[in-house]
Amino acid sequence: MIKHFALADVDHAVPVVVTTDRTLRVKVIDSCGMTCTFCHNEGTPVGVDNRGHQAGAFAPTGPSGRVSIYAATNGSRFLSAPVLPDEAFRHALTRLRKALDFDEVHLTGGEPTLHPRLPQLVATAKECGYEVSVTSNGENGRRVLADCARAGLDHVNFSVFGTTPEELSQVQHSRYRKSALAQRKIDALNESVRLAMDVGIGTRANVVLPHRSHVPRVHRLLNKYSDNLSVRVLSSLADGERSLQAIDLLLSELQAELEEVRLIAGTSGFRMAYRLPTGRELIVKHIRPLRLPDTCTDCRFNNPTDCEEGYYGVRLYRDTAGEFHVGVCIQRMDLCLPVEEFVAGEACAEVAHLRQADFHNLTA
Repeated sequence: MIKHFALADVDHAVPVVVTTDRTLRVKVIDSCGMTCTFCHNEGTPVGVDNRGHQAGAFAPTGPSGRVSIYAATNGSRFLSAPVLPDEAFRHALTRLRKALDFDEVHLTGGEPTLHPRLPQLVATAKECGYEVSVTSNGENGRRVLADCARAGLDHVNFSVFGTTPEELSQVQHSRYRKSALAQRKIDALNESVRLAMDVGIGTRANVVLPHRSHVPRVHRLLNKYSDNLSVRVLSSLADGERSLQAIDLLLSELQAELEEVRLIAGTSGFRMAYRLPTGRELIVKHIRPLRLPDTCTDCRFNNPTDCEEGYYGVRLYRDTAGEFHVGVCIQRMDLCLPVEEFVAGEACAEVAHLRQADFHNLTA
């Protein structure tokens, strides 16, 4: 059973800050050079393994070794294609910003740094009035991040799956559990992190903590990089209570003091800010069981065991025919709608209403 962090356990003396979610996630490419065994691939099937497959027959795994863990059950009706920095992308960003007052875009994948026109995508989003972040495993950052910085990239969130070859190999497909390959990936990540900080991009490292054996990874990460790298620890919903216990152990070993709780109305994700004895900040990200009031009510996954993410936010995809789709759940990709249909329909209004109601509840 999935367990969530209990907000009620927080000391009432700790300040609580409530903001509103205004972030749009955009899957800009499906390609990736890693084969992480827990990847949800933003809900879409792995394209290279499903060419020629029809909707309803998409496979969650294939010859590439990559996975999309929900693809067998989430009802996805399309394969994703690279987003282009063209008028269609500009139109989709503008329509969604007007409809839901978005002010930040997270460019995701796959691995966004493999997109040959990533700097142009950043520039297009900036021109549409967005702050822009990229989520990356760092494998190709040295080739594109400097140009992305010049295009206006605000932040890059590096996903750190291992700080040693052994750690990284553990979470890769069995055919790719090779120490030399894992070391090359780690070296590329390290180079990307240093470059991002050198060119002035806000740089963050995200580390999922499934259980206690992963705690040393966070210690190594904190020791390796300066305070300029913001480290964020994520709980693993799949590991439930074991993950929360691992986070408690980490915080105890670091002698971390809870400084602030940061709730975000309209999304299941929230953050807890800790201060280490050195003065360094450490962020822990958790999930709370937030649901869309109408869409989620009769969903077959709407229970504490099967719904892993809750309502996390709005995602934008481009399919192989060039049409943009809006999704509200990676476990229910059958809910995706074309942009204009989403904006004009009940789903968009429901998202806006949830934001308002959740903000009221959290501040009350």
